[in-house]
Amino acid sequence: MKPRSALATAVALALVTFTAPAVAAPDPQEWESVLDAADGQTVYWNAWGGDARTNRYIAWVAEQMQESYGVRVEHVKLDDTSSAVARVLGEQQAGNDSEGSIDLIWINGENFAAMREQDLLFGPFAESLPNFALTYPDENPEVVTDFTLPTEGYESPWGKAQITFYYDSAQTDTPPQSIEALLAWAKEHPGQFSYPRIPDFTGSTLLKQALIELTDQDETLYAPVEDADFEEITAPLWAYLDELHPHLWRSGRSFPESGPNLRTLMSDGELSLAFSFYPTDAAVAVMEYELPESVRSYVLEGGTLGNVHFVAIPYNSPHKAGAMALANFLLSPEAQAQKQSLSMWGDRSVLAIQQLEPSDQALFEQGESHPAALPADALSQTLAEPHPSWMNALQDAWLERYGVN
Repeated sequence: MKPRSALATAVALALVTFTAPAVAAPDPQEWESVLDAADGQTVYWNAWGGDARTNRYIAWVAEQMQESYGVRVEHVKLDDTSSAVARVLGEQQAGNDSEGSIDLIWINGENFAAMREQDLLFGPFAESLPNFALTYPDENPEVVTDFTLPTEGYESPWGKAQITFYYDSAQTDTPPQSIEALLAWAKEHPGQFSYPRIPDFTGSTLLKQALIELTDQDETLYAPVEDADFEEITAPLWAYLDELHPHLWRSGRSFPESGPNLRTLMSDGELSLAFSFYPTDAAVAVMEYELPESVRSYVLEGGTLGNVHFVAIPYNSPHKAGAMALANFLLSPEAQAQKQSLSMWGDRSVLAIQQLEPSDQALFEQGESHPAALPADALSQTLAEPHPSWMNALQDAWLERYGVN
């Protein structure tokens, strides 16, 4: 996510529109009408494009949508979701309420909150998708909650993420099991750990993980940041980072740009400990010869931060039927199993797999687990995301303290 000044610039540049005629959105509850209207539409899906695995999965989805539904999917690759949010906001300010340039956005909590606040989303639609029932939301409330906020049908889940550490077992026998232990480890192994530069999402998530562990103000973190004493609550975090940074890669004078960049540094032998927001990231990288076979994955003893990621439809999308058809396909057992496969992406499913039909459950069977992957029960302790306002506040404060380096 960009700093606010960059977001403002993006808004100023976001007044480009498409000339295709707007098509009225069919009622999401009339699903056959949705599919009829979707046939022949082109869906412009704005989604992060910074990782080859994600991109190849979206390319596979595009092939399936064209073949099965007559819907063309164009992946508009983003390096920052806030740029898409800014574009929709710019279109709204320009009075473009029906011919927007974005039909679907891969979205996260703070951007969802911003778009809901500005009435930039179409909905409710998610609970009307036929495949949404396969998430069993009454038993899995995380599929209807985003960074503490009820989604209310304005975004549809399509994957799960959780901070997962990975290390080269040929270089270290005892990786750190907590945020505090990470500091001690970094001092003993200078230059062998880092985190992505803020406002990268993965780096920002580590800040939240550290804040949760270093403060006893847990309840406060799940309420709007303006209701809290931000300086007092975050003081332990900044003290921790001040002590940690000199022991990071390049002595904390610069930071990798993203999670995939961390993986590259690990591959090059510059790091021996890294982390990802995708639990299978290391296993897939070992399978694809990007990381050595000695790499292993683990989570911290007290659990790690995790969330569900969603897709949403801007209020002014001219192809809402196609976008709904795409969101529904993303929730199909076929698409979810393909996404979870280590040979495709390795992103965890949001479906209640054990409650699917046996034939659909079989789609998720991947044989023996990979030695670099986590044990099946390793992600049972998931820490909930704080209120979305904390992420923006932490990013701004980090940039003020360390962004000039």
